[in-house]
Amino acid sequence: MLKTRFAPSPTGYLHIGGLRTALFNWLWARRNGGQFLLRVEDTDLTRNSKEALDAILQAFDWVGMDYDGEVIYQSKRFDLYREYIDRLLKEGKAYRCYMTKEELDSLREEQQKRGERPRYDGRYRDFKGTPPEGIEPVVRIKAPQDGYITFTDGVKGEISIASSEVDDFIIARSDGTPTYNFVVAIDDALMELDDIIRGDDHLYNTPKQIVVYNALGFKIPNFYHVAMINNEQGKKLSKRDGATDVMEYKRMGYLPEALLNFLVRLGWSHGDQEIFSIDEMIALFDPKDINRSASNYNLDKLLWLNSHYIKNSSDERLIKLLKDFGVDLESNPKSSMILNATKERGKTIKELAEQIKKIINPPEEYDKKALKRAFKGRAKEILADFKEFLREREDSLNSSEDYHNLLKEFVASQEIGFGKIGQPLRVALLGELSGSGLDEIMSILGVEETIDRIERVLSLF
Repeated sequence: MLKTRFAPSPTGYLHIGGLRTALFNWLWARRNGGQFLLRVEDTDLTRNSKEALDAILQAFDWVGMDYDGEVIYQSKRFDLYREYIDRLLKEGKAYRCYMTKEELDSLREEQQKRGERPRYDGRYRDFKGTPPEGIEPVVRIKAPQDGYITFTDGVKGEISIASSEVDDFIIARSDGTPTYNFVVAIDDALMELDDIIRGDDHLYNTPKQIVVYNALGFKIPNFYHVAMINNEQGKKLSKRDGATDVMEYKRMGYLPEALLNFLVRLGWSHGDQEIFSIDEMIALFDPKDINRSASNYNLDKLLWLNSHYIKNSSDERLIKLLKDFGVDLESNPKSSMILNATKERGKTIKELAEQIKKIINPPEEYDKKALKRAFKGRAKEILADFKEFLREREDSLNSSEDYHNLLKEFVASQEIGFGKIGQPLRVALLGELSGSGLDEIMSILGVEETIDRIERVLSLF
């Protein structure tokens, strides 16, 4: 059974780059009928945040990415890691290093002066003497000193690094706590992972982890290192560009399926297809098809996808989602009419809520530029005439089509262009010059509310 994993650190919130990595692992596990495991890398006890951890778990729940089994917490496995550290020490594959910070700083300074890459020089690798007093040692693993560390990356191809580039790195600090590359290798091996899909910022951690795998006789998994997500200018993605807490996307009114569809296309493709259901993603995703080059975040694409999923959502779902944005249509008899009039225009649930509020609530103020533009020439008289025209035909108005025909009849009778009534009427109803169709709005409001709003705007002049 194929196993993949996602391993966030609860020192910060889950961002979309992390969610994309999780999505790729989840899709691959689900396509193969395998297991997707969640491991929390919380060994940095001073920086862990319960709020960040809760937000990570909420994000998984919100997007519907289920994981198998219990969440694994590294902070609860320190005894296990110590067992493996002791084993490597006993087998002579690791050793205690008594080098002080001052000595290490001095060594690095000398190496930099000679134009060398700073690295530990192995001075305690075969130390047999008496340990210096008063120094709590770190534990270093014995890395190979010749040859190459080679592995095949599923995205980038064969990677080969000279063993001399990997020094005897620390696997346990002086206080006994294990280091990142050590615990990651231990856990990935014990969780029996087959494929590890992660960001290519981890690419140069892989040789160190392979050293640990080999020292302990563990099977080495398949690695896929995914290029980063850049901003629209091709530079590192920042918070301003969209690298924000995943749950912030929910608060901004995005649908989870739109966000997942957006993320799966950042670095992976299937022909020219842009819209993928979750089932299609599972059926088609293969990490071997991940692009080598970085992807660019495109807000317009995300909004386009979100708009698509809003338009195709049921009224029941939209009514439920809108409650979080201050709109309750549950008991409104015209809820379907309201949604039909607005969901073509709302790119987010937040935008949709704002569109609806403008219809169901009378304008509290009027856009000054819109007033000036709409009420030129005879606009006031035309709108007043329309009010009377509307009242005279009140009994025959039962649908948006009736209101549409009414507008056509009025324009013809007045021998004017549609804009002559359309602009002042729209400002009267919404307080601005943009929005849903006038026939739909009037059908929702009814004759009395429409007339009331017309009279309110006319009273300004």
